[in-house]
Amino acid sequence: MAEKPRARRTQGADTGTSVITKAVVVTPVLTPRARGRADIGGTEWHMSLSPRARLDEAVGLAEAIDLHVVYSETVTLSAPRPATLIGAGKVAELAEIAADGGAEVVIIDHQLSPVQQRNLERDLKAKVLDRTGLILEIFGHRARTKEGRLQVDLAHLEYQRGRLVRSWTHLERQRGGGGFMGGPGETQIEADRRLLQERIIRIKRELETVRRTRELHRAKRRKVPFPVVAIVGYTNAGKSTLFNRLTGASVMAEDMLFATLDPTLRRVRFPHGTVVILSDTVGFISDLPTHLVAAFRATLEEVVEADLIIHLRDISDPDTAAHASDVAEVLESLGIEASDSDRVVEVWNKIDQLAGSDRERLLRRHADETAPVAVSAVSGEGIDTLVAEIEQRVAGRIHEFEVTLTAEQMPLVDWLYRNGEVTGRNNHEDGSVTIQIRATDAAREEISRRLSNENRK
Repeated sequence: MAEKPRARRTQGADTGTSVITKAVVVTPVLTPRARGRADIGGTEWHMSLSPRARLDEAVGLAEAIDLHVVYSETVTLSAPRPATLIGAGKVAELAEIAADGGAEVVIIDHQLSPVQQRNLERDLKAKVLDRTGLILEIFGHRARTKEGRLQVDLAHLEYQRGRLVRSWTHLERQRGGGGFMGGPGETQIEADRRLLQERIIRIKRELETVRRTRELHRAKRRKVPFPVVAIVGYTNAGKSTLFNRLTGASVMAEDMLFATLDPTLRRVRFPHGTVVILSDTVGFISDLPTHLVAAFRATLEEVVEADLIIHLRDISDPDTAAHASDVAEVLESLGIEASDSDRVVEVWNKIDQLAGSDRERLLRRHADETAPVAVSAVSGEGIDTLVAEIEQRVAGRIHEFEVTLTAEQMPLVDWLYRNGEVTGRNNHEDGSVTIQIRATDAAREEISRRLSNENRK
């Protein structure tokens, strides 16, 4: 295949020159006949994406850490091979392709056992990454905060714990006892596992401190009861772009898988006075490793605790339905039903990328109130409708009404302007004022409460 434009460049140790890291990407695909026994090989096979889409995604994941993909293909398997996953003939062919292209990394877009990874590295004479390892590499590049780095470190250690497969000399037993007759000590692999386990325990303790800190922050937010709205979706669905559009923030938002890793929270005041805490979360992806979800539990608790969840979909992607299914699986693992329409709002993003006829058909077909909200986070189209939907969900419907304030109640005027949309105002000769306002149910109840308190004074 044609070479990809992205390249990972690192500085040479002595010359200061740039070095390109080249990679080969392979996506194994089971034949239709073999799918009935897809458990062969000890791992599950993800079938929701088309082979072409799965390959494109794998290439995108490689490019997300600036690897230069010199060759990529799907490999059809009648049955997974226990030793190498793919057949010996294809392994030999890939070894030749990697050598000719100068590839230092071969990415197998599937979960590999430790033995399979070791055998492939031996036969291909290159570093081999499976899907889990590749995602971990990306997360390692993206983590910026201390919490993010801790979570990535924990996931890496959990991944490595079962992959201590090295050369025979490395696995020889250390000598135990004090003399010649001393019995054999622990093997090097046992020592490594013990060290890994100690590091895992230490990081889990640090993450528990992070979790308690987050819980304290959430407790403080509950005392000032601003509803939390979390944006979730498949990676590259446009979550950070939407977050920036709604908040005016400048969270990194690029056409790149996992551009954002660390969660970001911002307080937002909507046009009718509703104040919410908006949360941008890490993107989901198919076959997200279980231990990775567990490691990011502290981050994902922001989703679990959210009052409203925006499930953002890239409606221009041909595989958007499969992506939605993958997101639903992750949400369900967190105890959240994606079909819960009272808590989850489905939003279709990137309508600006649809062709004219497709776009008109989509908007016409989904014009009723129960349909997903169609938006373009880039152009801003549909954002007003989304904001109104969020306000209605968290604070009730919008009402138009009048409020008359006496001269003694004039301090409330500023609060009305900040918590509603003032559409008219009449000043009276006796110093009172009548204000026409559009506000939510919650704001209307708060106005009544404040007026009652003022009347008691």
